[in-house]
Amino acid sequence: MNGALSSTFFTAPPQWEWLIVLYFFFGGLAGGCYFLAALIDLFGPPEDDPLARIGYYVAFPLVVLCGFILIVDLSRPLRFWHMMIERNTLGPMFKVWSPMSVGSWALLIFGFFAFLSFLIALVDTDRMPWPPARRVHVSALVRRLIAVIGGFFGFYVAGYTGVLLAVTNRPIWSDTPLLGMLFIVSAASTSAALILLLAHRYGATGAGMASLDRMDAWMIVLEIIVLLALLLSLGPVLRAWLNAWGVLLAIVIAVGLVLPLVMSRRAGRLRHSSPTLKAALVLVGGFLLRFVIVFSSESM
Repeated sequence: MNGALSSTFFTAPPQWEWLIVLYFFFGGLAGGCYFLAALIDLFGPPEDDPLARIGYYVAFPLVVLCGFILIVDLSRPLRFWHMMIERNTLGPMFKVWSPMSVGSWALLIFGFFAFLSFLIALVDTDRMPWPPARRVHVSALVRRLIAVIGGFFGFYVAGYTGVLLAVTNRPIWSDTPLLGMLFIVSAASTSAALILLLAHRYGATGAGMASLDRMDAWMIVLEIIVLLALLLSLGPVLRAWLNAWGVLLAIVIAVGLVLPLVMSRRAGRLRHSSPTLKAALVLVGGFLLRFVIVFSSESM
């Protein structure tokens, strides 16, 4: 087995556990849901606004959850502010050469714009609990500007976790340049599935749902292609997955990708009667994909 691994890797793994896997999953959903909501908001017809609002409703709570997970995962959680503020000068702590520093600031900025879009969505549907806020008018230009900037940082957050893994000197993670792309595509497919799941749950209708369903199917196809390309890019290191982790990855591909794609493509009763099952399979598959990638390298 040792001959299958790259010649340079940390002898001690970073000891990432379930919290980090959850962060990778929820971070992808937060960024992906916001990015899709922004696209619908910017280019979709007015009747698709409920779909965009679902994305905004989901993105902000998830990004807050991600921040909480990262703080709890620190060895000294009360010192989380040291990631953002320099202790001696109390100035911003930004290290352009550090993926973790850049990612922390990107998550913070994304959270700010996700919060603004969340508030705007509440105001649009008269769900804002603070009455004076209901009289606030946000111009179309400001809305678009928020959506564009928030969408940019949402896209970054969705793929950042894969890039973070790729720059760590660990087996599998450092042996392929495609983890960032895989996480972005996976975030797109799981986010579309989540928005569709919630839309079906609350009785949303419209042509936008059919378009989002088709986009989800194409994202699954692209995810399969990227995942296969990633496996090929590993070369001899791929033998490191000839074990239980490889079996689980095969199950993820079969149940979390291929089966939902078949369900989406088949015409007739199955396609229309099982949107919840299809979305659930995509979401479970997206979570297990991150589980396999993180823990298979951690176990080496």
